[in-house]
Amino acid sequence: MDDSEFISLADKALDRIEQAIETSGADVDCSMTGDGVLEVECADGSKIIVNRHLAAREIWVAARAGGFHFRWSDEEWRDTRSGQELLASLSALLSAQSGEALTLG
Repeated sequence: MDDSEFISLADKALDRIEQAIETSGADVDCSMTGDGVLEVECADGSKIIVNRHLAAREIWVAARAGGFHFRWSDEEWRDTRSGQELLASLSALLSAQSGEALTLG
């Protein structure tokens, strides 16, 4: 995968995440704060940051529970340690951090 293909795939994932959060009805705010950086703020002020990391060609997630790296594999983004799919992992992280049950995608 070259840089432009990675950026395209990662940006589509970030857009999908943003849309899923916005339509979830959860009490969280999300916005793109920079080139390839999505910031999600929970009602308690805590944040989850989702960004594309070009050098590693991964999507990185920073949450209260820790840092997670997702790599494109078999047509989806998978956690490099657990193998969990990105939206499923984010659903669990957001649910735990916001205190609201969330299912993204």
